[in-house]
Amino acid sequence: MKKWLCLFSVFFCLSMPAKASDLTQFDFPLLLGDWYWFSPDQQEAEGEDNQYKAINISFNSDYRFNVKLLKRDGTVEEANGYYDLDESTLVLNDDQGEAQHHEYKLNHNQLMLRGARFTKILPNNLSGAWYSDVIQGHDVDEGVSELALMLRPDFLFSVRVSGTEGQSITHRGVYILEDDRLVLIYRGGQQDSQFELDADTLTLTNNQFGMEAVLKRQQTP
Repeated sequence: MKKWLCLFSVFFCLSMPAKASDLTQFDFPLLLGDWYWFSPDQQEAEGEDNQYKAINISFNSDYRFNVKLLKRDGTVEEANGYYDLDESTLVLNDDQGEAQHHEYKLNHNQLMLRGARFTKILPNNLSGAWYSDVIQGHDVDEGVSELALMLRPDFLFSVRVSGTEGQSITHRGVYILEDDRLVLIYRGGQQDSQFELDADTLTLTNNQFGMEAVLKRQQTP
C-alpha cells in the first residue's frame, strides 16, 4: 500500500525542491498562454475607439510578450517586449522603449484588460478524456490499475488514480501549458510534466520521479 501511494506523489507531491526552470516556480502561472479578444461587431465601421477586429497577446514564462492587432482594413500591427506584473497592474515594456501600465483581472481562462475581455485559447488538441494504456517507472507499483485524466478546453482538469483493490484518489484544478510542458495546479500543490501528443495518444513524462504514462483518448460514440 505504501509503495502504491508513491504514484500519487508522482502527480501530487512537491516535497522535493523544484528546479528554477520549472513552471511551478512562476509567480503568476495563470497568465501564461495565448489570449484573444474579438470585436463584438465585426462589421461595425472603424472609429477612434473601434480600430481593431481582433487582438492576440501571448505571455511566456521568460517574461516576454507578443501582441498582434488585426485592424479593420486587414493589416496587422505587432509588438514584442518584456512584461512585469503584480496583483493588480500589468506593465508592458515594448522593444522600442515604451511602457504601458494596465489594471487587470485574471482567472484560469479570462483576462480583463482595459475593459476588454480576453479568452485563453487551447493551442493543442489536448482537451478530452484520457485513460492510461501504460504506466511505468520505478515509482509505479503493480497495484496501480488506471490513471484517468480529463482536460477541459477552459483549462480545468480532473485526474483520478485507481488501484487494483478499489482504492482511488481524485484531484481537480486548473492546468497551464507552455511548449511541451503541462502543469496541473490543484488545492495544496502543483505538478509539472512533459507531454507529447500524437493523434489520440498522450504521453506524460516526469523525469524527476522516473515516471511515464501513455494515455489514450476516449472515443465519443
